[in-house]
Amino acid sequence: MNIKPEKVPSSTESFEDNLSYTTVGVESTADDKGFKNLLSSLKRTIKLSNISVELDFGYFANVLNIGHNIGLAISTDGVGTKLIVAQMVNKYDTIGIDCIAMNVNDILCVGATPISMVDYIAVQSLVPKLLEEIGDGLLKGAKIAQISIPSGEIAQIKEMLKSEREGFGFDLVGTAVGLVPIDKIIIGQDIREGDVLLGLRSSGIHSNGLTLARKVFFGIGKYKIDTYVKELGRTLGEELLEPTHIYVPEITEMLKAGLRIKALTHITSNGFLNLTRVKADCGYIIEKTPEPQPVFKLIQEIGTISDEEMFLVYNMGIGFCVVVHNAEMKNIFDICKKLDVECYKMGYAVKDIEKKVIIEDKKLIGRNNKFIKF
Repeated sequence: MNIKPEKVPSSTESFEDNLSYTTVGVESTADDKGFKNLLSSLKRTIKLSNISVELDFGYFANVLNIGHNIGLAISTDGVGTKLIVAQMVNKYDTIGIDCIAMNVNDILCVGATPISMVDYIAVQSLVPKLLEEIGDGLLKGAKIAQISIPSGEIAQIKEMLKSEREGFGFDLVGTAVGLVPIDKIIIGQDIREGDVLLGLRSSGIHSNGLTLARKVFFGIGKYKIDTYVKELGRTLGEELLEPTHIYVPEITEMLKAGLRIKALTHITSNGFLNLTRVKADCGYIIEKTPEPQPVFKLIQEIGTISDEEMFLVYNMGIGFCVVVHNAEMKNIFDICKKLDVECYKMGYAVKDIEKKVIIEDKKLIGRNNKFIKF
């Protein structure tokens, strides 16, 4: 279970001067008593069903053993405050892609192939434009991920939702499922020292860190949502609404090819620290990070944000990582090239009980849910 509580301020709300993800209202659950008590209650439900749960809490998805070596992977997620950006632009036909991406990308991380998702849409009002465009995005995302959306729920809860555009307040959440043979579950259990870390390019900011980005651009930078930004080659709204990349085509092809994949990691909040969510006691040496998209440089410069914070909050140009045996590297690159996805050799795994992530070119060490300079 990966809970990310988030305060949802308006784009004009003032914050503390010491700018970070915490000061803009996003809190860590790592040491929160309420979160721990919630988790304790949920863990007590595991034995209430006669279906075996294969994994512990804390991974990207869990797997239910439904018999005959068939595992049903399951995960749930939403789009966060990217919804506020959609309201500001009054454009909703990409948010559905984000919802599917955030769910199916997590399903991939246990070695499963996504097969279906159900959605939950909460709205202030049943505005035709809003619902139709959300539906368009869900369809586009489903086509890329090759999944069905056989059911869902729409709830009209005006009193519970706020919006910068009256009547257009909404929330969008999905729950995805996938299939994986029980004996083929991948959770990093076979990582060995020297295994190669490869990074797949993101499409931009994806669906994490939008609260901080809005504070930077609209609070500090005084940008408007329709401001054309030369460095981006488009308006700010268009950049921030760029859909999260769906990695299903490339990852499922790697899995079908039977490659020696050791771990699959969706790079979301906590950045490259997501690499440590594996079973093996290992860390990573990242020798060089690729140049991130211009949006990240703008956020860092305008907000005067440290490397430590940027690499904790954002994907920094890499949306998904694959750890493989060295001999499989060429095969991974070939698949990515065929599917027109940029792939980078970033580093390698090392034995490390502390599970540190060292980013050499940025002189960062990541551990205990934070990065520090060395």
